[in-house]
Amino acid sequence: MPNAAPDNLTTFWDGLDGVRRAVNERLEAWLPQATQPPCRLHQAMRYSVFAGGKRVRPILAVLACRAVGGTDARAMPAACAIECIHTYSLIHDDLPAMDDDDFRRGRPSNHKAFDEATAILAGDALLTVAFDIISRQMDKPGVASRVVQEVAAAAGWAGMVGGQMADLEAEGADPDADTLHFIHAHKTGALIRASVLCGGLAGGAAEPQLTALGTYARCVGLAFQIADDLLDETATSEQLGKTAGKDKAAKKLTYPALYGLEASRTEARRLAAEAIGALDPLGPEAAPLARLAEFIVSRSS
Repeated sequence: MPNAAPDNLTTFWDGLDGVRRAVNERLEAWLPQATQPPCRLHQAMRYSVFAGGKRVRPILAVLACRAVGGTDARAMPAACAIECIHTYSLIHDDLPAMDDDDFRRGRPSNHKAFDEATAILAGDALLTVAFDIISRQMDKPGVASRVVQEVAAAAGWAGMVGGQMADLEAEGADPDADTLHFIHAHKTGALIRASVLCGGLAGGAAEPQLTALGTYARCVGLAFQIADDLLDETATSEQLGKTAGKDKAAKKLTYPALYGLEASRTEARRLAAEAIGALDPLGPEAAPLARLAEFIVSRSS
């Protein structure tokens, strides 16, 4: 890691194309159309949502739902809502006031393709439409309420937004392990954890199953971010679809900056193994989640 994934893991990942297509179909239906006024806002929203993302978070939600005996359709509202929130975070992350990146997913960032004001509003709209999707499309009000609670906590001050603030504050500061773990657990890990838990909730998971999924998600979320940290230092801009080396140039607090490349690779693999072990109570239905954990720490983009 981050060498290319083994052929069997690449085949597994490619085999999830059906889930990606289903997520894209639902997003296409549930987002405002580009021709609906105000057209520029809706064009900007769709520009970033349909920019070719990997859909890791929706896939996690769907696989978690399957692992507890639920259907893909049950997971789709939560899966699509979380992808909208993830996309909003990328739009805002690229803004000059944040990480100031001109490219995302291999093409101009939202604020470059449109303008800063439109990018801010597109992000705002994607955050709010996420909760509209959950409230309108989930057919069990009690489950929808729990999903809203999980997603709101993961996206807000106690999760992603809080992690982003800590990340900005840590730029150029002396390396600190506690701060690094806080940033990764909140900025990236919280929304990944919500993806898994909300998939489980949509599938009707019992509390012991949710506990197992929560442990899996915590480990996978941290492993995912460590892999991202490594790729920022070792991959090319073409592989990443965004500017490589920006974390190091900005003196961001990352795992490689604190521990070095090899120790970071070792920790990512350890976390993936812990995540896989946490799935034991769920039985063979959780095998795809285990494969996904392996893929996450071996990916090259």
